[in-house]
Amino acid sequence: MIQAHVLLPKDGQPDLLFVLLHGAGADGLQMRPLAEALHRQYPRAALVLPDAPDAFDAIPGGGAGFQWYSEQGDDAARAAGLTQALPAVVELIRYWAERLELSWERVALGGFSQGAILALEALQQEEQLAGRVLAFGGAYAYWPQHAPKDVSIHLLHGKNDEELPYVPLLNAARELMGLGADITADVMPDIGHELHPALIERAMEQLRTFIPARLWREAVVAAAEQEKAPKH
Repeated sequence: MIQAHVLLPKDGQPDLLFVLLHGAGADGLQMRPLAEALHRQYPRAALVLPDAPDAFDAIPGGGAGFQWYSEQGDDAARAAGLTQALPAVVELIRYWAERLELSWERVALGGFSQGAILALEALQQEEQLAGRVLAFGGAYAYWPQHAPKDVSIHLLHGKNDEELPYVPLLNAARELMGLGADITADVMPDIGHELHPALIERAMEQLRTFIPARLWREAVVAAAEQEKAPKH
């Protein structure tokens, strides 16, 4: 099992679970600013900040930090690494959801850079894994072929990000919208490839105000049923 920093409410059962995936060359504590913002907004949430299982390999002679998969080599090698990394991350998410007795709709993923790529791909491949994802400075590893069912996707990106430019991400977002995805995309000026406070605050706003399409559908069905009910 992947090692993780876990923050639980001081008392009582958590009502939400956030699993936050760091970028390459870092560790789980890179996601602490996001975790703190989430804790302020959702004090009853559990927060899991895992450390990726592999040592970072991009610095000759080794360096601090971890990676979910190697970014060395060509596109095929990176894709293979991503595919190999996914099962352990999915296992971690399902383990904590089961341990905390939370349904998948009450689970959310957050990720930065490589962690965001991993989170987005996990929700492309796995049904009923999480109900929301916050992807900071990320990208789609593959051109999306379908919209994850009943999942709200929030993409947050710096306009000055040169490591993972925002334009391909917006093109993927438009494709997903055409496929019926529940998706938002925020690109903010004067921000590079970083987990910037302004992006975190925008994410909190999206969580507060964005109503998932599933809930709208349920409300429409409930209203229709009420309309059909006999009047007394």
